[in-house]
Amino acid sequence: MALEIEGTLAQKLPVQSGSSARGPWAKQEFILEYPDGNFTAKACFTAWGQEKVQDLDKYQVGDKVKVSFNLKSREYNGRWYNDLQIWKIAPAGAQPAAPAQPAPQARPAAQAPAYPQAPAPTLEDMPADSDGAEDLPF
Repeated sequence: MALEIEGTLAQKLPVQSGSSARGPWAKQEFILEYPDGNFTAKACFTAWGQEKVQDLDKYQVGDKVKVSFNLKSREYNGRWYNDLQIWKIAPAGAQPAAPAQPAPQARPAAQAPAYPQAPAPTLEDMPADSDGAEDLPF
């Protein structure tokens, strides 16, 4: 499941690294503040892998960012833990590059539709209740 959220980079935690049977690994967690109704909420995200950690290094605390992430859960000793693993981080408001398309041409006045615009309906246009009873089945 891929999700996206925009917010402010509130805190960057230290980089953690080590070695496993599959080779060296690195991860860095960071806190993102995001609007939640009338309040702000915080969530802890994880950048797994050296490439993602380097992507996170481009941003400083206070920067507005857009984070694309996957939500993962795992069980350990009867308890469940959630992990928000990022797969992309970009400046907030950045739009993906779209292929260039020509702008649509405006229709000349000579080709305007020949039908007139009908006025919007009013309360007087509504049918009157015949007996005042509700006709809904529930």
